[in-house]
Amino acid sequence: MTRSRVEMNLNFCKSELNAVNTCINQISFDYSIQMAEASSSRTEATTKSQLIYRCKKCRRIVASEENIVSHERGKGELSFKWKKRSSEAWEAEPQPVDCTSIFVEPMKWMEAVQEGNVGDKLLCMGCNARLGNFNWAGMQCSCGAWINPAFQLHKSRLDECYM
Repeated sequence: MTRSRVEMNLNFCKSELNAVNTCINQISFDYSIQMAEASSSRTEATTKSQLIYRCKKCRRIVASEENIVSHERGKGELSFKWKKRSSEAWEAEPQPVDCTSIFVEPMKWMEAVQEGNVGDKLLCMGCNARLGNFNWAGMQCSCGAWINPAFQLHKSRLDECYM
């Protein structure tokens, strides 16, 4: 490969990274505006308790009910590859499976997302505990549904609290 071609590829990659960073900054900005509007409306009528999720290790708030991305339940183990299914799956009647994680929208505390990575671990800002992972290409939930883009937080690493 010639030197000029390598430089063109490098410049293209830099422009793509700048575009991704611009999108992430816009999402963060939109989220801050939504949070400001939500807090102003919350002060007017705070009679309803709100579900929040905290890091189990340091108790820092990582998500609230408004940040959750809902999805339709998949077909359970039937959605997974043959090798990932349990041996009892074909014997018993399929029962609805509860999701073992929640999917949220990208948030400001997610440093790996801010850095422009395509997929990585999501670490708590307070204690650096691994809370989940993300992938812009998408992930499959434990219920079998495919979520795209996916910002997954494991319920086993979170505490559900009401404020």
